[in-house]
Amino acid sequence: MKRLFFVFPILVLFSCQQKTADTKTDATENKSDAHSFSEPHKAIVKHLDLDIKVDFTSQLISGKASWLIENLAKSEEIVFDTRQLQIQKITLGDDETETTFSLAENVKILGQALKVKINDSTKKVNIYYTTSKDAAAVQWLNPQQTAGKKHPFLFTQSQAILARTWIPCQDSPGIRFTYNAKVTVPAELLALMSAENPQAKNAAGVYEFKQPNPIPSYLMALAVGDIEFKPIDSRTGVYAEPVTIQKASYEFADMGKMVTAAENIYGPYKWGRYDVLVLPPSFPFGGMENPMLTFATPTVIAGDRSLVSLIAHELAHSWSGNLVTNATWNDFWLNEGFTVYFERRIIEAVYGKDEAKMQEVLGFQDLNATLEDFGKESPDTRLKADFNDRDPDEGVSDIAYEKGFSFLRTIENEVGREKLDAFLKNYFNSHAFQSVTTEEFLADLDKNLIKGDKQLRDKLKIDEWIYQPGLPSNSPAVSSVNFTTVDSLISTWKKTGKTSDLNISKRSTNVLLYLIRHLPEDISISQMTAIDKEFGFTSSGNSEIQAAWYTLAIRKKYTPAYPSIEKFLTDVGRRKFLSPLYKEMIKTSEGKQWAKNIYQKARPNYHSVSYNSIDELLK
Repeated sequence: MKRLFFVFPILVLFSCQQKTADTKTDATENKSDAHSFSEPHKAIVKHLDLDIKVDFTSQLISGKASWLIENLAKSEEIVFDTRQLQIQKITLGDDETETTFSLAENVKILGQALKVKINDSTKKVNIYYTTSKDAAAVQWLNPQQTAGKKHPFLFTQSQAILARTWIPCQDSPGIRFTYNAKVTVPAELLALMSAENPQAKNAAGVYEFKQPNPIPSYLMALAVGDIEFKPIDSRTGVYAEPVTIQKASYEFADMGKMVTAAENIYGPYKWGRYDVLVLPPSFPFGGMENPMLTFATPTVIAGDRSLVSLIAHELAHSWSGNLVTNATWNDFWLNEGFTVYFERRIIEAVYGKDEAKMQEVLGFQDLNATLEDFGKESPDTRLKADFNDRDPDEGVSDIAYEKGFSFLRTIENEVGREKLDAFLKNYFNSHAFQSVTTEEFLADLDKNLIKGDKQLRDKLKIDEWIYQPGLPSNSPAVSSVNFTTVDSLISTWKKTGKTSDLNISKRSTNVLLYLIRHLPEDISISQMTAIDKEFGFTSSGNSEIQAAWYTLAIRKKYTPAYPSIEKFLTDVGRRKFLSPLYKEMIKTSEGKQWAKNIYQKARPNYHSVSYNSIDELLK
């Protein structure tokens, strides 16, 4: 997933003086998932046969989830996670003998444990259910909320613990299963899943899917809409609404090159096809790494392929995250830190070292801003997190992404890229289609890379990186020649005040983002007007540049940008952009009222992942 960038300070529910040992526990104990009611050591799911109907009129999904299970402890019950689900009945086996079940008391964030009576010989559990109209994972869009404005659209977002709101499941990243699915939708629409997908509509509106590789529940995904397909090469392609498909296929033309570059670094792509679905603007994230079908925001379609690092990120998840998965959400850095490292290696291979270096510098700036926001001694700045009793989605920040990346970059600097690549390639292969804890990764690192070298281990400061807050003293220095040039131009401009002195020849997205971030805090409205005239930031079609410029415009009360800010907040549902803008607005009383006025109109266009965050901000 790329990316979150937002954490509520109120979520830091424990003292900064908490001992390091609090999260440094035995690997077996750490496999217990505080965010799931399931008891996989007793009875665990292995395969799902899903048969559902999507009803846009009632805005409900209904059908049957048939689970093949393994009753490891000869238990008399199996426990599933549910939230906002209506359970009609449950049967056992192919002959569908009805059994008893109970729903436990509702627990905030987690939902309800579904306890199903089974016996020693039970191998299949069939759950008949219907979602609720406000299922948190599911967003139902009316035609006006889509790009084409003609047909409704549906998409799901299961990460982190929302799969249980549209499928009764054992909703833990440490539990993997294969699945087949049959999905019935209106005949004029196409259904897609995180599986082997059709490339065209059929007259019946009935689609069948197969995911032969075991995945965790958070990678279950469904999208239904007026969708077309356009191939990029023999194993990559783009799905999008008809009005978007040409722009999307142009923007993502390098997908095949990225897959090849990734394979050259860490070995074969094990998922068959790699396709991307461009969703309507309300999608709350940049991208979601659903296997075989990345879900992507249309905000990356800039017209110049300048934001395609997002595709490199989601592709990298095919190794770090989808192939080898964090066992619990407290180990989330294993998914995201590795993926940011791999993403930048792909970018370097396809677009060159300068591009990768610029992204590294911008990422390090984001990390420092997060550390400043949390406080460098906050326990939430540790790589091994503690999201127990919290929603793991809202508790995640740039720490997992950028501090995780910096740790891997530190290892690379000490042992060399060749040795690190060999280690990671073996790590991905030896743990393929498995979920691992932080402690299991560290054991693998000790055994296969450090190999008893105490001097190396001391240099790496592993315990400080993983279990201590803040950044260790061996954090790698980052720099970019391109940004040094921008620094020099800004310095000259500060002295002369002449916009012509900001004569940036290479106006790439990263260069312009760096420029906006480093404009002086005392910049005047007249200076902003001149810069806006020179660079066209307010009217930019690049969402990253818009978000950065609009944040500055709100802070400095640059009113010429206000209409564009309102349109941006109404049209875009990506939380990475929404949160900083709303946070900046509420710093003043008039700004907070402005934010509330916009939000009243915009909220229906946001996914629950986004509006839950903004609700908390504006309450």
